[in-house]
Amino acid sequence: MPAPNQVFLNQKIFAPYKIATLVEAVAEQGITAEVVLQGTQLDVSQISDPNTLTSIHQYIEACENVIRASADSSTAFQVGSRMHLSAYGMYGYALMCSSTLRDFFDFGVKYHVLATPTLTISWREEADAAIWEFTEVYSHLMSPKARQFLLRQQMAQHVTHLNDAAGPECRPIKALFAFPTPSDSARYERFLGCECEFGHQVTELHYPHKILAQAPQLANRLTRTVLQETCDRLIGKAKTSSGFAGEVYQLMMLTPNQFPTMEQVAQQMRLTTRTLRRKLDAEGTDFGAILDDVRSSLALEYLQTTKMSTEDIAAKIGFSDSTNFRRAFKRWTGKTPRQVREESK
Repeated sequence: MPAPNQVFLNQKIFAPYKIATLVEAVAEQGITAEVVLQGTQLDVSQISDPNTLTSIHQYIEACENVIRASADSSTAFQVGSRMHLSAYGMYGYALMCSSTLRDFFDFGVKYHVLATPTLTISWREEADAAIWEFTEVYSHLMSPKARQFLLRQQMAQHVTHLNDAAGPECRPIKALFAFPTPSDSARYERFLGCECEFGHQVTELHYPHKILAQAPQLANRLTRTVLQETCDRLIGKAKTSSGFAGEVYQLMMLTPNQFPTMEQVAQQMRLTTRTLRRKLDAEGTDFGAILDDVRSSLALEYLQTTKMSTEDIAAKIGFSDSTNFRRAFKRWTGKTPRQVREESK
């Protein structure tokens, strides 16, 4: 996955599950939601609403607030341990349905953009180990304590995710950290369930090589294929990863049965219609093209994953008749709806 950029940092394209989990974890320590959310422009009702879109920057700010509130040093591990795959929506379910853990690892990296990524992740295969590496991206924007917080959380998340997929016996054999030995190093080993080493140049989590051929408990090739197609739609040909086009795309995906007008989208983004048009033009696109992308993505999903008739699909994505829909679909994809449906059987 390419490294997230400064624009990506501020794009409000993620469900609020990470912030909500952070709020829940520190509530047990007496730290209120208002303290956690200070400066994020979010309130408690918003983080409970799955339709709320948040940014990586907002999550980082929430973590900084927790640190300033003197949260327990194990908080990052607690948050990571609560971040089960089911919290990640289609991305998490697709991971659980992977055919092998090697496939799980590859999918996790490819679609990590869907997981509110505060770090970049990669993995490599060595003779005796499968090794995850975690690379900081926004270190220049946060305090040293926040950097360590996010690394600890990411480690705990990975352990939790592998446990979700393959059971508690799927444990790492070693963890390396790119910072000095902390005073509470024993907690690291307790939460991660493996030997922890500090003062390295990299942050890594090592698993036995043999797990790569292991099948997750819920492995299902057909379900995984359908979920992967949905993840492709969510990425929206990278439109969800940067720019104003990404935000417009996501806003339109929130109401797939009744697409908002350009004026309504501009209002939601707190822009004038003229400014939004200019911003999209600067990114080489326009509102009509994004609407076509949304309709095309939804039509493909309905054709491949449901038994809806062509007429019903046409109506669902805003066409008054199926003839115009078929014509538009052929223009978008180079195929007819019938061809796509036959290929998906």
